[in-house]
Amino acid sequence: MKEGTKLLILAAVYAVCYFVPWDDPLIRRSGLEAFMMLREYAREHVLTCLVPAFFIAGAISVFVSQASVLKYFGAQAKKVLAYSVASISGTVLAVCSCTVLPLFAGIYTRGAGIGPATAFLYSGPAINVLAITLTAKILGWKLGLARAIGAVLFAIVTGLLMAFIFRKDDAARTSGQIYVPDDEGKSRTLLQDSLYLLTMVLILVFAAFARPAEGSSGLWPMIFAAKWYITVLLLITLAFMLKAWFTKEEHLSWVEATWGFMKQIFPLLGAGVLVAGFTLGRPGHPALIPEHYIAHLVGGNSLEANLFAAVAGALMYFATLTEVPILQGLIGSGMGDGPALALLLAGPALSLPNMLVIAGVMGVKKTFAFCSIIVVLSTIAGMCYGWIVG
Repeated sequence: MKEGTKLLILAAVYAVCYFVPWDDPLIRRSGLEAFMMLREYAREHVLTCLVPAFFIAGAISVFVSQASVLKYFGAQAKKVLAYSVASISGTVLAVCSCTVLPLFAGIYTRGAGIGPATAFLYSGPAINVLAITLTAKILGWKLGLARAIGAVLFAIVTGLLMAFIFRKDDAARTSGQIYVPDDEGKSRTLLQDSLYLLTMVLILVFAAFARPAEGSSGLWPMIFAAKWYITVLLLITLAFMLKAWFTKEEHLSWVEATWGFMKQIFPLLGAGVLVAGFTLGRPGHPALIPEHYIAHLVGGNSLEANLFAAVAGALMYFATLTEVPILQGLIGSGMGDGPALALLLAGPALSLPNMLVIAGVMGVKKTFAFCSIIVVLSTIAGMCYGWIVG
């Protein structure tokens, strides 16, 4: 970090401490909500979601060859294959907009093209089979189907637009790319590396498996009841793989890469969660901007209502599946069908903490373009859906 940037941060912190009226009841409540949200995030998401994701990102950066990443996600990769893989990745990873960040950072810094990388970044939290199923069950099959179709299309369209807008940057990255071949003396097979990564992905999926809604029956409650048994079994399997297939030097490289991603992402993530909690609060706990005020602004199906829903959803933080009960409350307060879809398509994929971290990975210009594309597409989709079902 440059010295000038450090000075600006210190000046901003000083200004906040000096000028914000902390004795005002609303500001006090908002400040409490900021730290309550940070505590909630630390208790419910860090150990089961973020930590496994960091280790997966570290493994990708160390053990996945750059040539392999470039083959499937690189700027010169076949578009049909790259965007197909990237756009359906969310069906495998039931992650939130923050948990997907280390995975995105891993493939992007490894050489993935901006198009497939951002398609993956959107699809990871947006195309969540469990969330879409819960949406259809609680909010209606029409909204669930619209969310599923919109999320897949958004991932592809967003990736293609990002690739087109920043095609010169991608070309420069490709021309300066160093193709690192696999080590000749490598003792593991491709199958072993694949099983190793798959095991960690499954640990992430089961450890973060959300509690089904009250009264649910069928497969999801059964999986939730057994999730920790399955997770422990997978951890034992992972330990065996690390012991049998990897050297001590590789263990050290993996841990160092994981720690590098943690240092880059955790500070920004924590700051973003505090800001989101201070301004928007948690569900049922209003902060600086009350929930009923947001609901008042997103009634009907006007351009303003859909745009506001998309922007509000993009700024708010939604843990996996929490967007469904929040939408249920907002719809009950008068939120229109179109704005509900706009928030569903923009909310899970974006958040203020998410934006801050993305900017640190791929720069402010690309982050602004990525967020703007999603907000615009969500607004258009919301208006179209409102016209169709209205």
